[in-house]
Amino acid sequence: MQMTERDWDMIQWLDLVRVADMDGVRWALGGLAGAGEPVSPRKAQQWSARLESVGLVGRFRPVYTDGSIVYPTRMATGQRPPNLLRQTTRHEVAVASVSARYMAAGYEWTRDRQPQGLMDHQADGLAIKDGVTELVEVELTPKSWQRYKHIFACFSRRIEAGEIGRVSYFGTPGVDRVINRESKRWMMPAERAELTTTISFDSRGRWVG
Repeated sequence: MQMTERDWDMIQWLDLVRVADMDGVRWALGGLAGAGEPVSPRKAQQWSARLESVGLVGRFRPVYTDGSIVYPTRMATGQRPPNLLRQTTRHEVAVASVSARYMAAGYEWTRDRQPQGLMDHQADGLAIKDGVTELVEVELTPKSWQRYKHIFACFSRRIEAGEIGRVSYFGTPGVDRVINRESKRWMMPAERAELTTTISFDSRGRWVG
């Protein structure tokens, strides 16, 4: 089978996000084609089946989803495939859905840097466009206020230092209220003005936004 440049770009993207559902695959394929919109579900399924046939992509159907999720195999990346039975898999799929939409909007998507110490925090990803780095978090369930105090202090430092330009949260109904409340408690107004929250997922972690 002849591999295209977009095929390899998709493998690289899957290596970044680890797992993705068909929704994420649709948007990522469309974004990498420069379309700015998702490909059809049929084209996403065909792409997944074609790459699965040569051993570069694996597919799995968890009980909590309406369809399959895909992941890069060891043959594709040289890395061990992700553990699809972890509790964090649903969150990783949600991150991939957000990432794919950023790519369709013309952003570069990359991992956040590793924590620089015990008081640091690694976000779910970075979206970069026109010289502005946007820190992205996907929040399906709220954290404790103590955890948010620590996280928002990290965001404030990074914004003040010019490392990031803004922070965007994508969450479920109710989580947005918690984030807004706690960010107002633990961030200074100037840095807090660069944080936004959007309800993008339902209680099952499915994209609705």
